[in-house]
Amino acid sequence: MDTSLINGIGAYSTKKTSLINGRNDPQLADALKKISPEAQKKTRAKAQEFEAMFLNSMFSQMTTGVKGEGPFGDTTGTGVWRSMLTDEYSKSFAKSGGIGISNDVFRTLILQQANRAG
Repeated sequence: MDTSLINGIGAYSTKKTSLINGRNDPQLADALKKISPEAQKKTRAKAQEFEAMFLNSMFSQMTTGVKGEGPFGDTTGTGVWRSMLTDEYSKSFAKSGGIGISNDVFRTLILQQANRAG
């Protein structure tokens, strides 16, 4: 029976086993059998959104003290521009694999959904 493979960048492919972050996860494999592909896709998107929010907070903190010339200079519109830039950076970073938070969030959410499904 085929289940989904979750690799480090969050992409899906069909395999005989289920992996998360490169490790076998039989518990996740069993849970994925109980959850529809549509629900898995929604859950993956929510997990990526969560990671993007975390990264946005981290990136915002990294740039709050930056002053001076260039794109992070201290001008009138810099605050708004900087927040939009960090938001886009965080979304892009999370979509391309991020730092691995979304994989763990996805696994936890899938296990919870499978437990509720019985």
